[in-house]
Amino acid sequence: MTHDDDIDPAERARLEVSLPTALELCRLGMATLIDIRQAFEIELKGAIPDTVHVPMFEMKRMLGHVLTEDEQDILDAGKPKDMDAKSFFTMINRRHHAHDHLLLCICNSGRRSLAAAAMLRSLGYPKALSVAGGFQAWKRLQADGAPQGAPAPGGGSGAAQ
Repeated sequence: MTHDDDIDPAERARLEVSLPTALELCRLGMATLIDIRQAFEIELKGAIPDTVHVPMFEMKRMLGHVLTEDEQDILDAGKPKDMDAKSFFTMINRRHHAHDHLLLCICNSGRRSLAAAAMLRSLGYPKALSVAGGFQAWKRLQADGAPQGAPAPGGGSGAAQ
């Protein structure tokens, strides 16, 4: 589930939320924005303020999922994040269960985040959603004059982690 063609429209509707809705949910303290891009993508393209950084391909590998050749190539292109299964689940549980937050996955374009939201739901996190349009939509929103500190109180610690 990494290409738009592979995603059933009904599944997309269940898993996807618009960027303005995602930002409002974060602003209200009801959601956490999780940037699933690899670290090198964030370094090259920029970070979204107040997000939690959990690289998807590292998460998949850590959870025992087999990576495609393309996913492995992308994973090999960057420096691994220092996160193990315990710290991953602690972070997700703290936000999802303890704070009753929605988990809003965001990637570059909205494709990988659909797969990440589906994976989190399969792990027992029913409030996982994908942000439509991803970082590209966020950049367009910033260019159109949206405030820079977009997500605010419900997000991470103020910087991509």
